[in-house]
Amino acid sequence: MSNPFFICRGNIIYAGDRNRLTVHEDSYLVVKDGIVEGIYPVLPEQYASLEVKDYGRGLIIPAFTDLHVHAPQYVQRGIGMDVLLSDWLNQYTFPQEARFADMEYAKNVYDAFVDDLIRQGTFHAAIFATIHREATDYLFARLEEKGLYAFVGKVNMDVHSPDCLCETTEESLRETRRYLESHTSCTTVKPILTPRFAPTCSRELMHGLGKLSREFHCGLHTHLVESKWEAAEALRLFPECRSDAEIYEQAGLLENGPSIFAHVIFPSEEDVRILKKYHGVSVHCPDATTNIIAGIMPTAALQDQDLAIALGSDVGGGHQLAIYRQVSRAVQMSKLKGFYEPENNHAVSFAHAFYLATKAGGSVFGNVGSLEKGYRFNALVIESMEDKGLTLSPEERLERFCYTGDDRNIVARYLSGAAVE
Repeated sequence: MSNPFFICRGNIIYAGDRNRLTVHEDSYLVVKDGIVEGIYPVLPEQYASLEVKDYGRGLIIPAFTDLHVHAPQYVQRGIGMDVLLSDWLNQYTFPQEARFADMEYAKNVYDAFVDDLIRQGTFHAAIFATIHREATDYLFARLEEKGLYAFVGKVNMDVHSPDCLCETTEESLRETRRYLESHTSCTTVKPILTPRFAPTCSRELMHGLGKLSREFHCGLHTHLVESKWEAAEALRLFPECRSDAEIYEQAGLLENGPSIFAHVIFPSEEDVRILKKYHGVSVHCPDATTNIIAGIMPTAALQDQDLAIALGSDVGGGHQLAIYRQVSRAVQMSKLKGFYEPENNHAVSFAHAFYLATKAGGSVFGNVGSLEKGYRFNALVIESMEDKGLTLSPEERLERFCYTGDDRNIVARYLSGAAVE
């Protein structure tokens, strides 16, 4: 019988709330059956005979959560970053996504994407695939095989889309049903409904997805008021609605699981009201914001209104999968937002941004994203963040990692207490 305990020692750091980092220097973390049992300055007597994995001055932190990422766009990261959203979609993204009708191509891209998620320490993610059900099934299986936590969506598009990515309404609903039916007994990876955004979905499709949402008790992952063009186009196509969010509310898509909205850069009061009503999560994607969207989420102002917020890479609008870099970028973007639009906007602290990338985003998947008692031990060990002759506090080393580190500084990875090789 295998030992249910795992014990490690080091500098343990996490964000229990958005206002501060919790730090346990030179302490022991005890895991039982994959769950954090406790953190101790001195190892309790009952564990004295058990092996301890000693990481010395290393940082033991929660694994990261990417709450908005496009897996098929992994191979286009860092390409076409000099155009805005509409042109970027038509010139780069839609032609790229059309290639996922080819399963050999899809497998190669999705294998690389999943491997890089793990390498960058992202163990929980909300993921867009494409309209192609077979390729989406493959991505789902690869994530499950690795034990990662994810919501994966087969994308829906039936209007105002290029021919190579435009489904009929009937086909989109039929293939989505088949996708949901094939994943009813899943574990850490779950299906989620993924209309690309309102401008590419007919009213009939939206309401059909709402019926599937109720039948399969399935959540929603989409884009919301991500650009002025998208927000205006959504209301032009759905004139009976007062806001972008109301389109999804009227379709019945917000009541049956987590509602994850990417970007939320130009929310109206009605958007905010609906997001609060249904506990929707707004996902800030700083790199994509500056690369192709040309707007900055009012992160602090939305948080002050008690909206749930998390971070996403939005690869390939974002150019890298490393969510720890989005932590630093979120701080930078909040400073710019506060400088140019000082009313109701203020800077986000590093602790707050780290919280968004760990506990806040992780909450969509349950008790992951922290190292508090009762949380699953999905964790990373970070080393080598000090210059020769310079001693930094754990908080300073964590901040430096998020600004200047990379995957080479992640020396160990754990999922449910088991080492990830």
